[in-house]
Amino acid sequence: MDSELNTLPGVVGSLPPPAPLSMPVQSLDGTFTPLRRLPSSPHTIGLRRFAVIGSATALTIAASYQIYLVLAVNGPTPLAIIMVLLFAALFGWIALSFTSALAGFFSMLARGGGALLRHEPSVPSTRTALLMPVHNESPHQVMAGLRATWESLQKTGAAAETFDAFILSDTTDPNIWIDEESAFLDLRAQTGGNNRIFYRRRLRNTARKSGNIADWVTRFGAAYEDFLILDADSVMTGESLVRLVDAMERHPDVGLIQTLPTIAGANTLFARIQQFAGRIYGPVIAHGIAFWHGAEGNYWGHNAMIRTRAFAAAAGLPDLPGPKPFGGAILSHDFVEAALLRRAGWGVHMVPALAGSYEACPPTLTDLAIRDRRWCQGNMQHALVLPARGLHWISRLHLMTGIGSYITAPLWLMFLLCGILIAIEARFIPPNYFPAGPSLFPVWPVIDPVRAMWMFVGTMTLLLLPKVFGFLAAALRGPVRRGCGGVLRLFASMVLETVVSGLIAPVTMLTQMQHVISILLRSDSGWTAQRRDDGRIPFRVTAGQYRWHTLLGVALGGCAWAVSRHLALWMLPVVLGLALAIPLAALTGRTRAGAALRRAGLLRVPEESNPPNVLVRAAELASEPDPTPHGVAHLLHDPMLLAAHRRMLPPPRRSDPTSIDSALAVARARLEAADTIEAALTAMRREELLACLSDPRTLDELAWRVPSERETAAQRRG
Repeated sequence: MDSELNTLPGVVGSLPPPAPLSMPVQSLDGTFTPLRRLPSSPHTIGLRRFAVIGSATALTIAASYQIYLVLAVNGPTPLAIIMVLLFAALFGWIALSFTSALAGFFSMLARGGGALLRHEPSVPSTRTALLMPVHNESPHQVMAGLRATWESLQKTGAAAETFDAFILSDTTDPNIWIDEESAFLDLRAQTGGNNRIFYRRRLRNTARKSGNIADWVTRFGAAYEDFLILDADSVMTGESLVRLVDAMERHPDVGLIQTLPTIAGANTLFARIQQFAGRIYGPVIAHGIAFWHGAEGNYWGHNAMIRTRAFAAAAGLPDLPGPKPFGGAILSHDFVEAALLRRAGWGVHMVPALAGSYEACPPTLTDLAIRDRRWCQGNMQHALVLPARGLHWISRLHLMTGIGSYITAPLWLMFLLCGILIAIEARFIPPNYFPAGPSLFPVWPVIDPVRAMWMFVGTMTLLLLPKVFGFLAAALRGPVRRGCGGVLRLFASMVLETVVSGLIAPVTMLTQMQHVISILLRSDSGWTAQRRDDGRIPFRVTAGQYRWHTLLGVALGGCAWAVSRHLALWMLPVVLGLALAIPLAALTGRTRAGAALRRAGLLRVPEESNPPNVLVRAAELASEPDPTPHGVAHLLHDPMLLAAHRRMLPPPRRSDPTSIDSALAVARARLEAADTIEAALTAMRREELLACLSDPRTLDELAWRVPSERETAAQRRG
């Protein structure tokens, strides 16, 4: 038996030899060397930033002045001043998005966005690790994507020999943990990656995902020049991976290269809306920010190639001071890691022209809200990182953008409420035609309706033009145009996406405002696994989550109608979206609605019409019956898996002999008191079961008792 276990793939060698690399925690204070322009930075980066940011600033000043003229024809009032200030903050956001998208549109026309890449990459001379962090994910789905990526990498030939893969588990569900190990063993057997695919589970989830990556860096990082983090739903082609490594080797000043992941595999109406928007408008947006970010780009946490030693030396994250939700481990770590890399003198680039990077998206509006709550807390934490010394001003802008993406939600609501109050003031408060002091003529309270109408038209135009740029860029490219079903279907899809997204926008706005309020009230988001399947959410859950959205929409609509029909018409998109929040969330979360639009040829993307081989393979593997056992119950009936699990445990840590692991003590007591192991394990709580499965001594006893219990049961049946 022992000889069989020693030769079983995965039992021995589930991890490579240690290659420790120091990763010191970075200080947010201290003195730092002034930053210099990097060789990989575009020579015209200063002019580019002046054009994009300067134009957005000029548009904001001009628009704010016009709205001031609309509201304060005969002198400003407190409400008018507040509304002008809110308008300036919100319009500045819209203006920068417009000027950036305009730059991205022209960059796409010029075939830009790939300055670091070359068409014929050389075989890498360094080793690269693919890291797949997982936390209570479906092992079958995770392994399907990783296997498709690995097989695509194998097709690149000699370059594939320079890559290893690591499954880095932070899973806390005992049954999923055992299934992960079984799926890992199957993956090795199916791919022949016995010495190049590895699995490690942490006993403690310190610092969540960033701590998971830091643990790998400090234990194995010295053996790899680069690493790339795959999200649990990420898929990448081997060609894109090789080209990223080649770009890192040819640009020694670059510390990180971020790809533009394309959303794929969407089935629900909500997910298909996100997939279409990401595929058609996303490239314009990504080319725009790559155009003026230059070597001071941002990081999105996955599907990016990272230089290991640069990351280890510069990106060790400190805990933020104070209690949660602001203090503690940094949740949105990627923005901060990019800022620290650039502070240390490394370039951070985006390459939107590189194809072959894919991801999924939340299937419903409810799932998006759950993920968004965690992101909101992480981005709000950036307020404590902003004062850090030595950061590049573009890095600070990234952090402010992350904060602003959630702060704008309450600002929009305040802007709407100010508009209602101004309308109420004009409707119900008698004007003072003859204020104190000498006056030859009465003071007429005037709001310029024509100027207001043109301001509304101009704002909506700037808001929608990035979508038009995306449509034009797609229509001008034959493969993309045909993949979307032609110009007419592409245009119809754009209109449909705009309408549905316009209705969803106020719902998302109010949800984000709830997130901000809960964080300000010191509520922590926790760490829950993201739902990635298309299972329908019960209607009662949807109704409970969006009942306040509906009530607010009805209340706002009633107030607006009571004040003025014109005000009600102006607020109709917001009121309608909020009032219909429950049916909107329920309908967009259905796969049937998404399938009907797919049959009609709407919201189609090229990756759906002509899917890349790697996506086809990932879908095939995911659709196959799950061959892995299901949890702890199967572990007891598979001696080989039990032995593999036993040997994949980390070495026991030295502990205080006077300390007692209460969960393990209770677990062992249950095992001793129960008639069968299965009965004892069924009675255990999660913490007890995890302690039992993590203790080598207890596992040895299980391995000894299982055969005897099986034999006794067979005798009873006989």
